Formats: sequence, structure tokens, C-alpha cells
Amino acid sequence: MKIVDILKPTFWKVVAVLIITSGLTSAYFRFSLGLGATTNLRDAVPWGLWIGFDYLCVGLSAAGFTIAATVHIFHLKKYEPLLKPAILTAFLGYSVVVGLLVIDLGRPLNFWHPLVMWNIHSVMFEITWCLICYTTVLLLEFAPVILKKLNLTAPIKLLKFISTPVVIAGILFSTLHQSSFGSLYLIVPKRLHPIWYSSLLPVHFYISCIAAGLSMIIFESYYIARSMTKDEGFSNTGLKMEVLSGISTAILAALVLGFLLKLNDLMENGKLVYLTKLTQESVLFYLEIIIGTIIPIYLLGFGNYRNDKKWLFITSIFVLSGFILNRLNVCVTGLIKSSGYNYFPSFDEISITLMLVVIAVIAFRAVAKYFPVFESEHDTEKLGNRGTNIIQNN
Repeated sequence: MKIVDILKPTFWKVVAVLIITSGLTSAYFRFSLGLGATTNLRDAVPWGLWIGFDYLCVGLSAAGFTIAATVHIFHLKKYEPLLKPAILTAFLGYSVVVGLLVIDLGRPLNFWHPLVMWNIHSVMFEITWCLICYTTVLLLEFAPVILKKLNLTAPIKLLKFISTPVVIAGILFSTLHQSSFGSLYLIVPKRLHPIWYSSLLPVHFYISCIAAGLSMIIFESYYIARSMTKDEGFSNTGLKMEVLSGISTAILAALVLGFLLKLNDLMENGKLVYLTKLTQESVLFYLEIIIGTIIPIYLLGFGNYRNDKKWLFITSIFVLSGFILNRLNVCVTGLIKSSGYNYFPSFDEISITLMLVVIAVIAFRAVAKYFPVFESEHDTEKLGNRGTNIIQNN
């Protein structure tokens, strides 16, 4: 693509530039004035939008280890076309997490302290190391896609030689910290609202991230297919409905299992009474369950919906919306009442968060467009005839 085409203004390009400019300005104020002057956080509410968004990004990136285990451990090769987009999504998601964590630190210049100042009894220490190691693994897993485009064969051979231990390490690291994020909230039994507090939080977090991560693959595949050639559905990504219907079955299984565990927890621990009262927490919980669990289970329970690309896309939006609500409820809403303060993120918190999201979306679209992230023989031939050289054969 020519520079002139890249610089040609469109509505979404103008919006993206405004969001990034605003975010950079807010980031300058955050680092120059500090957290107190730029956020609505305080001692009673030390974790706000940024922590909640970190949890979101980690959960939405879960397809990376899920698809890697499916393909490399269980040898279900038909899901291999999902591997590269899943790893790219995970890498960008974790990059956003790392960026937000540095911004959220009271002393951001000390971000390297956990690397040398070990506290092996801290869950935060385990999460920090898992994030560092897993992000490195994702970079190693995705590097061949970049190297192949640059015709660098020697590094590719080296990466292929170490690919098996790298994949296994990635699955272990991701599994550990996905559940550890839930474990982190076990230390606030008196502060997190009983609707969300549970000794099974690590299990809930692990199961829900599988459904959300796989839904993210469906969502972004549809988005990429439409944005790159205006083709409808997944036809430009090389992803077959057979593959996507298969992972939708896995999403259905994860949603049903998660719902049954949550229902059992509410019943066993006498917490159903909280759902009989009309409170902010109960309303948000009902929204989370209805949007993110009940409706998707109903839609995915019918084969005609599972095999229809538009309904599959719509279902992924429901799952992702419910997942976003769940993580924000656990990380922000569920803690507000016990703090005694009202919290709503400041303009700078929202602005910086939006900036990182926009940058991640732009990066995903650019990599998917210029590197063989989505590839199939059919698409290679089709796009090759157009001379776009977007997708190359192995």
C-alpha cells in the first residue's frame, strides 16, 4: 500500500488519531503529575479501571494457549488455521496488559523489581513472572510468521527445533496465571461482594477465559474478513465454518460448565438471597449472566445457529460482553460498596485505556493484512491473482 493511501483520511482514521493523541497527552500528565492528579484512585479504592482492563485482556487472550493445546497436545490439526490469529491476539493482548501495568504502578521506573527481588509467597509475584514468561513464549511462537515474510530461514529452523518445549511452556504459564488472577481476589473475602466472591474464583476465571478467548477468535476473524475486502463473514480469512462451529461447541461446553459451577456455589453457600434484592450488584450480576451465559447457551444449543456465520458472530459479541461485565464486576463494581466510596474512572484513565485498545486493533489489522496470519490454499490463490501478496503459501 502506498503512503498516500495510508495517509488518506477516513472517518475511523480521524477517530483513531484523536484517541491516540488524547491518550498520549493523558499519559504525559500521568507520568509527570502522578496517579493522584490523573486518576480517581485512592487508598480505599487502589484498583480501578486499569486493573479491570488487565483482567479483560488476559482473559480475551486465552485462545492462545487453548488453540495451542488443541493443535499441539491433542493433535486436532483441523484447528491449526486458528493458531496464528490466536497467538497474535494473545501477544497483543498481553502487550496491552504490560503497558497498562507500568502506567498503573505508583513507581513505574521500578517495574523491573520483581525480576530481582523475589517474593515467592506472593500471588502477584507468580502472576508477574507468568506474564513475563508467557509474553516471551508468544513472541517466540509468532516470530516464524514475521521471519518467513523476511525470508530468514536460519532463525526459523532454530525456532522449529525448540517449538515443542516452547508450546508446552506457554500452555503451563498461561494455565497458571489465568487461574491465579482469580486466586488474587481470594485475599479480599470481606471486601468483594458475596455474589462474586467464591473459593472457586480460580476455577471460574479459568473456565470463563476459555469461552471468551475462543469467542474473540470468531469476533476478530469476522471483523478482519469484512474490513479487508468487504466480503461478508469469514470468507476472506480462510477459516472454514466446520472449524468455527467446532470451537463454538467448546464455547458452549465452557459456558454450561461455568454456569453450573456458579449456580452450585450460590446455592451451596446460601447466596441466592442476594439475588432476590434489587441492588446495583444484583442487577449487574443478572446482566452478566443473561447476556454472557444464558443467551449464548440458548443460541449455541441449536445447530442452525452454530453453523451460521452471522449468528456465530452475534453470539461471540454476547459472550464477550458478558465476560467484560464479569471481570469489571469482580475487579471494580464488587469492591466499591465495601470501600465506602464511589469510583468512576477519570478522563485520563479512560483516555489512556482507549489509546492502548486502538493501537492494539491497528496493530492486529496491519499484521493480519501484511503477514500470513490467516492463510489457506483457496485464499492464497484468490488473493494472489489480485496481486496483493497478502497471503503466501508455506
